[in-house]
Amino acid sequence: MSLTSNVTEKANLLWSIAEKLTGSYKPHEYGLVILPLTVIRRFDCILEPTHKDVLEKAKQIEKMPDAIKQVQFQQITKHPFYNTSNFTLKDVVANPNQVNKNFENYLNGFSANIRDEIIAKFNFGEQLKRLKDKDLLLIVLQEFVTEKADFSPDKISNIEMGYIFEELIRRFSEAHNEDAGQHYTPREVIELMTELLFIDDEDIQNKKECSKSIYDPACGTGGMLSVASEYIEKRNLPVTLESYGQEINDETYAICKADILIKSKDGKQAENIRNGNTLSDDKFGGLTFDYILSNPPFGREWKNEKTKVEQEADLGDKGRFGPGLPKISDSQMLFMLNIIAKMDKQNGKAAVIHNGSPLFTGDAGSGTSNIRKYILENDLLDAIIALPNDIFYNTGIATYIWIFNRRKAENRKGKIQLINANSLFEKRRKALGNKRNDISEENIKQIVGLYSKYKKNDLSMIFDTKDFGYTTITVERPLKDENGKLVLKNGKKQPDSSLRDTENVPLKEDIQEYFKREVLPFVPDAWIDEKKNVIGYEIPFTRYFYKYEAPKPSAEIMDEIKLLEKDLMTSLSQIMGE
Repeated sequence: MSLTSNVTEKANLLWSIAEKLTGSYKPHEYGLVILPLTVIRRFDCILEPTHKDVLEKAKQIEKMPDAIKQVQFQQITKHPFYNTSNFTLKDVVANPNQVNKNFENYLNGFSANIRDEIIAKFNFGEQLKRLKDKDLLLIVLQEFVTEKADFSPDKISNIEMGYIFEELIRRFSEAHNEDAGQHYTPREVIELMTELLFIDDEDIQNKKECSKSIYDPACGTGGMLSVASEYIEKRNLPVTLESYGQEINDETYAICKADILIKSKDGKQAENIRNGNTLSDDKFGGLTFDYILSNPPFGREWKNEKTKVEQEADLGDKGRFGPGLPKISDSQMLFMLNIIAKMDKQNGKAAVIHNGSPLFTGDAGSGTSNIRKYILENDLLDAIIALPNDIFYNTGIATYIWIFNRRKAENRKGKIQLINANSLFEKRRKALGNKRNDISEENIKQIVGLYSKYKKNDLSMIFDTKDFGYTTITVERPLKDENGKLVLKNGKKQPDSSLRDTENVPLKEDIQEYFKREVLPFVPDAWIDEKKNVIGYEIPFTRYFYKYEAPKPSAEIMDEIKLLEKDLMTSLSQIMGE
């Protein structure tokens, strides 16, 4: 994430305000106060210029129905939200003796879409009581109304506000050694994913006036959706991008909801951001989308969703999880199936981040293998891109972007491109958590170029989907008695379960030919139990890009050993005082 000086300044300011809570709050609890107050202050700055006009209108239409009032107030604020309290935050702070009462009045004056859908999701009432009990409310609010804490749109853009929230969450999470990565993804990674999504969209590339939809089933603070919108805005494209997102965490949902509400002209976009568990409580049932961007959780169990997920899996093609269920310990392939189900049936395309597990875990016939089988046999997978290590804040493990595509170009049909972008990064001067590397703008161009040019080279390989498939055959050998004679039943040889073995035969190979070549020369009495044949799929990504490095010459190794021994003897002599 590249932070501007403006963003860094405001993030540092908010962190300094947070430190005033020290003693009454632990560092990892700062976010319980600072995040909702930052959202409230943002709304306050936006509404302050029209506040007096709203109060005047409120007097004029006091007896009118609420629906009419709402329209009138929104026409004044030019936003789909308002506040009819007699106070602004500055007014609240101006009367220290009444700060508790007046602040509550101020919060209650917000329109329902802010009061009920955003402030309530922060569970701020509990923190408000705590702040009052500790005599901290006035102290904190005074810091939020200084000139430095001006969050007006002309001072801080929507893009910058997104950065600020993400930086705060990273700091709060780091203070408690929590998983900051569950909330957001580094912006350069999202920018790469967005470029990969839009690079082959003729409507967007040709600047055609059109409407597109984009969805994130684990939207966090909304970073994915924001970057996609920024792509359209920066290029002044005549494209209407409708954003949809679902988020299980109440606080990050509230931040995302606030961000979309502020950007929205009529508030309808904000209605497309919904709170709930995507796996067990799909808020967009029956809907599909042109584009999907997501970094779903991986390594998270789905035990709590098990009943609902299994019920939907039993629906087969009528549900999202019919192709198979992964191990209960990792839900990421359930999100993968949800994403596939949500892709528009004709033109849907998705870019999703996963770790290495979905590439190969599970034997033929297992849930994970069956999910891969469904994806590959239906030609839904377009490309997989290996990202550099150490580019995420919370993990240094290998990560991959999976590109799913229902509108593959003719030359890509039935094929999958693997791109090894592991070496395309810039080293950071200072680490941010586990983030030691960045993907630069130049790196993004390189990776997108590898994808769009679709050529074979050292970093790009192209395979048929069948290249990743295999048939697991069961090899049987005859059961013999103590005298070494065959045990027969109805004149047929019986298998010896203790000698049973399996072989994985590539789909492109003839099973019988493979058996004659690889098995019979070593066990001539063996046979295949064809009833037990099972087709599986795996994508051994690293194997394809592995480069053999010759070991050092033995003489060089011996010299290194001798040098180490010499150093060791010197150290021992110093310890022994010799």
